[in-house]
Amino acid sequence: MRADDQPPPLRLFLREGFAIASRFYRALGRLGEFGPESGHPVMVLPGFLASDHTTLGLQRALGAEGYRVTGWGMGLNKGARPDTIDRLVERVESFCGERPVTLVGWSLGGLYAREVAKARPELVNKVVTLGSPFAGDPRANNVWRLYEMIAGHPVDNPPLDLDLQSKPPVPTLAIWSRRDGIVAPACARGCDGQSDRQVEIDCSHMGFAVSKRAYPKIIAALRDF
Repeated sequence: MRADDQPPPLRLFLREGFAIASRFYRALGRLGEFGPESGHPVMVLPGFLASDHTTLGLQRALGAEGYRVTGWGMGLNKGARPDTIDRLVERVESFCGERPVTLVGWSLGGLYAREVAKARPELVNKVVTLGSPFAGDPRANNVWRLYEMIAGHPVDNPPLDLDLQSKPPVPTLAIWSRRDGIVAPACARGCDGQSDRQVEIDCSHMGFAVSKRAYPKIIAALRDF
């Protein structure tokens, strides 16, 4: 097994707590929609045990670049539920109207984004995943035991009919990092045919959502895709 197929080393995992704690202030502020009403619609989906407040900095950064941005509006992400994708489809429909939306999913949120695009491809312009473990071993990460404890189901047997490793029928961009302390890089990068493009940026797993240095790189990759 290659090193990047395995859970990241402890030294990277320990840094993740500092990455989120040191930038907690970016979670403060109002929720809602950001950016010009005429901007291309973007919905940001949070990772496991995160919420729209966690991704607030990223939402604001996208809004400042001219996108019309909102969060997922479903509270704390406690893991997959039988109605998760159906509820997300309803959220997308109410947000974007007749304009297809770009779904930006961080970590577990990226798995949801891919499944929404498979269920209702006419609603989705493209999918961007940020450190999302859509490929490889679902236990090649440092939080699968915590996930099972909180979500109440095995990480490889969620209460949804999912085909996580197949590519959605819309343009799909996978953004990943070698400094990810949560998810094995290979699982977030995927193999040929699992996404249309893979872009590496230099940030922690938490940094995808909370690092001001990561935002321009994410936005540049999105614009270029």
